[in-house]
Amino acid sequence: MKKTITFLFLGLLGQQLQSQSFIQAYQDRANQVTQTNITTNLQQFQNLGVKTTGSTNNANALTWIKNKYLGYGYTASQIVEDPFTFGSTSSKNLVITKTGTVYPNKYVIICGHFDSIVGPGTNDNGSGTSIILEAARILRNVPTEYSIKFIHFSGEEQGLRGSSHYANNVAYQNGVRKLDIKLVFNLDQVGGKMGNTNNRIYCDEDQGGLSSNNAASTAVTQQLVNCTTLYSPLLTGIDPAEDTDYIPFEQKGEVITGYFEYKRSSYPHTANDTFANTDPVYIFNVGKATVGALQHFAVASTASSIVLNTKETSINALESVKIYPNPTKDFLTLEVPSNVKNFSFEITDLLGRSLLKQENQTRINVSNLPKGVYLGNLKADEHTVVRKIMIE
Repeated sequence: MKKTITFLFLGLLGQQLQSQSFIQAYQDRANQVTQTNITTNLQQFQNLGVKTTGSTNNANALTWIKNKYLGYGYTASQIVEDPFTFGSTSSKNLVITKTGTVYPNKYVIICGHFDSIVGPGTNDNGSGTSIILEAARILRNVPTEYSIKFIHFSGEEQGLRGSSHYANNVAYQNGVRKLDIKLVFNLDQVGGKMGNTNNRIYCDEDQGGLSSNNAASTAVTQQLVNCTTLYSPLLTGIDPAEDTDYIPFEQKGEVITGYFEYKRSSYPHTANDTFANTDPVYIFNVGKATVGALQHFAVASTASSIVLNTKETSINALESVKIYPNPTKDFLTLEVPSNVKNFSFEITDLLGRSLLKQENQTRINVSNLPKGVYLGNLKADEHTVVRKIMIE
């Protein structure tokens, strides 16, 4: 995660948006990010425990990520484990390559770290990890002119060890550039803090380091700002690039940008960096922005990719469910799509233990539950959506 932040607020974007136009196919794919997948990924990431580089939990996290890609349909030949060592510590990065149709040897890198210290790192950086996974799932079969490398780095918390290894030994070898990189797009600590108004994201701009790549990185960051506004409900700000995994690439002269939460949480690097203290709706919105921006950077096909089969239509409709007020003290109201006639709603604790369950009820009495954070699970037509609920 970053060590310091200098603030530079970004105002109205009307003039800047003129350089990019809205593409409906990009929005359609951004809308395929689901709150349920984000929530599930965050919970599973947390359950893997403290992922200190070199630990068993760290290795288990890499295996979990790898299995996600295999489940999405990526082949073993697309997935590479990239081992590295520092001192007596050994770990691995995970690199997944999706080949471009026009420029197969030029790469857009989207990356984030999966290691943590002290706590499970659900915000820092389960948030970035969960979004990269969603982007990879959605774009697997979408043609892109440029190749995409989805990279999950280890060793970030020990001093950018994994990304430094990759930049210095894979992307470059003995100072010679081996990978033609279009840009590096990093996601680190984008989870927000539960209870904050999380409606704005920082877009990282290269304002230091080598001066030769500053102008190009500034232009790319402006494109990220524009895409964020086009494909998500988030407002934006700009902050200078800080100490995270794009820095080893910046030092090689590559073009960089990235996302970082606007209202900074104090929980990362503590035992309280947990699912209960993050804002999964914020992460969902950053996910939509990410999918929109990644398509722009990699030049995705503009042909419509909406999936119209019954299964996809059902789950997408169910994802529109609203639960309010949230937080609440006594009652929850469920706003369920009109085509959903039979459903169940179950409230569990964060360990999955059932506390309350009702059938076909849109007004739920939660006054008997203690104050805290819970999960609301709405099931219909063999599909489930999950929402985080706070009871005050």
